[in-house]
Amino acid sequence: MATSNPYQAYQQNSVSTASPGDLTLMLYNGCLKFIHLAKKAIEDKNVEARNVNIQKAQNIIQELMVTLNMDIPVSQNMMSLYDYMNRQLIKANIESNREILVEVEVLATEFRDTWKEAIQINRQKQYGQGCQI
Repeated sequence: MATSNPYQAYQQNSVSTASPGDLTLMLYNGCLKFIHLAKKAIEDKNVEARNVNIQKAQNIIQELMVTLNMDIPVSQNMMSLYDYMNRQLIKANIESNREILVEVEVLATEFRDTWKEAIQINRQKQYGQGCQI
C-alpha cells in the first residue's frame, strides 16, 4: 500500500527503526519544538495554539516520566525535574506566561544535550572498541 505523503512515511520509518536512545532524543527534540511553537502562539495571542502545543510538550514530559527506570539512583532526581517542568508547563498555560516556557525550554535543552552527548560517548565506546587491535 503506497503512502500519499512520503515525508510521513519517512517519519514513521525513522521512529520504528530508532534505538531506544534515539527515541528519547526525538522526545526531547519534540518537546523543544512544541515549547517553541507555544512561545510563538503567546506572542501571537493565539490561545488555542498555545494550549495545544503546551499540552503536547506536557505529554512528552509525562512519557519521559513513565519510562524512567527508577532502579537507577539518578532517576529520582530526573523525576523531580520532570515533575517540576510539567507543573511549570501547566502554570505557563494558565497564565499565558512566555518566561516560564523559556525556563522549561532551558531545562529541556540541557536534558537533550546531555542525552545526545551520552549517546555519542556510548557509540564511540561500542564501535571504537571493535577497531582496536
